[in-house]
This record gives sequence, C-alpha cells and structure tokens, in this order.
Amino acid sequence: MNELRKSRAEIINLRVTHKQKALIDRAAETLGRSRSDFIRDAACREAETVLLDRRYFALSETAFKRFTDMLDKPPVSNPRLNRLLRSEAPSSK
Repeated sequence: MNELRKSRAEIINLRVTHKQKALIDRAAETLGRSRSDFIRDAACREAETVLLDRRYFALSETAFKRFTDMLDKPPVSNPRLNRLLRSEAPSSK
C-alpha cells in the first residue's frame, strides 16, 4: 500500500459546478468506481487522445518529400466511392 501512495503522491484540485459533480458521481457510481478514480482515468484517456491526435513523426528528407508529394497529388478517381457518396442513406424505419 505504501508503494501505491508514493505513486499517487500528486494532488490536483478541481472546481466544478454542483451539476457537474452530480454527473461525475452518478457515472462513477454506475461503474462502481470512486470519484477520484473515475476523474483520473477519464482525464488520462482524454489526455492520451489529444496527444495521439497530434502525434509527431520524423521522416528522412527523402521520405518527407515522398509523403508531401502524395498529399499534394489530386485524388485518384474512385467510381465505387463516387457511387456510394451519391446513394441515399438507408432509412431506419
């Protein structure tokens, strides 16, 4: 237990409205989790999503040139995709 406390030694304070707290508490209770665990896990998931959406990747100069050339090319004609985009969405009757 001492190791667990050491790994969770940082405290983050957070101000929320009464409605936000009630919503968080309901969701945490639904999952059988504590408020702190729920907030920490949700915040970490969102942080990972934000960072992965802006993922940095490094390419050699040659590979970067090929990559940007592919991005700059006009799209190739795709008749099946065009047909799909012209079709109506199925109804949900």
